[in-house]
Amino acid sequence: MKVRGKLGGSESVVDVLIADGIIQAIAPADWSQPLAPEDLGDQTLHLAPGFVDLQINGYGGVDFNDPATTTEQIAATVRALWRTGMTAMCPTVITGSPAHINQCFANLLRAADEFPEVNHALAGLHLEGPFISPEDGPRGAHPKQHVQAPDWNQFQHWQDAARGQIRIVTLSPEWPEANRFIERAAAAGVIVAIGHTAATPGQIADAVSAGARMSTHLGNGSHAKIDRHPNYIWEQLANDGLWASFIVDGHHLPPSVVKCFLRSKGIARSVLVTDAIAAAGCPPGQYKLGDVAVEVLPSGRVNLPGTPYLAGSALEMHDAIGKTVAYSDATLAEALQMASENPATLLGVTEQHGTLTVGRPANLTLFRWEQPTLSIVATINGGKLVYRHTAY
Repeated sequence: MKVRGKLGGSESVVDVLIADGIIQAIAPADWSQPLAPEDLGDQTLHLAPGFVDLQINGYGGVDFNDPATTTEQIAATVRALWRTGMTAMCPTVITGSPAHINQCFANLLRAADEFPEVNHALAGLHLEGPFISPEDGPRGAHPKQHVQAPDWNQFQHWQDAARGQIRIVTLSPEWPEANRFIERAAAAGVIVAIGHTAATPGQIADAVSAGARMSTHLGNGSHAKIDRHPNYIWEQLANDGLWASFIVDGHHLPPSVVKCFLRSKGIARSVLVTDAIAAAGCPPGQYKLGDVAVEVLPSGRVNLPGTPYLAGSALEMHDAIGKTVAYSDATLAEALQMASENPATLLGVTEQHGTLTVGRPANLTLFRWEQPTLSIVATINGGKLVYRHTAY
């Protein structure tokens, strides 16, 4: 198979030759050779690595935080996400009882055992909580009754049950037990992310010294009002030891904030995430995030019902890329980098995901770019065409 298109955000049209699931060559388009019926693309389309989402709670009506979710539903979700250009993800399980968290992880791992498409997409698991702030505001939609101090033995129990697949844990360093936990997690190769926190600037700095590497959806999971200068947002933005993820859906962060945050953190340490819940890809209405009721408004904003408080998102990654370009100084190439190469680099999985490189698996997406709209035309996963828009 040959895929033709503009490479990333550039105007350079290339041919990507794929065989046996591997990228065999990337070269300037050979206009003397017409595309065969099985080939894809043309000089008006763009191609990029498949997107990698480090934080996704569900999609298309399927909730990764529901213990009753079946392996078939999880596989259907992975297939549905191909139409958004995503080929790899870290399914995210939020704060819950120990048994609840165990069961949700078990569902995901069984799905990976049973369905090759899930196994291919699983870049790791993300545990968001329960070691977060118990305070209203920073806690977000996480159920307060299950919030607890960092507990290494409890985490090890989950990690053992998850076969070592928990790659990211989001916690708040405000707990006295946090730094020792961070040291142990970092030594075990787990990415510790700061999020849902009411920590002081000093506690943030100490957490980075202990091994924390990322800020989870920076600017969200916080108080509605904070001190204007010494606060946990500025401290994380300024710390060059921290990467940061951002939810760019027009609801979680105003456009001016997106621009300032990306200028401060820098493209190389920034990652786009969806933080999508089961309601993503669904019409407005009432849904669940684990045991928590949420509401998707006609605007696409996801709230706790009857409140102004956000509770996850209905964002899709291709829309996040378009909005990032619209809201900030980022170019299309840089927004694509934040949705593919950067998260894969942070996870250490660039041998499989996030890059277009000869000799590596062919995970890529073909799209149309009419700024600020990015429309997915086709997705190739492991060298196989898994999604093709009906209009193409």
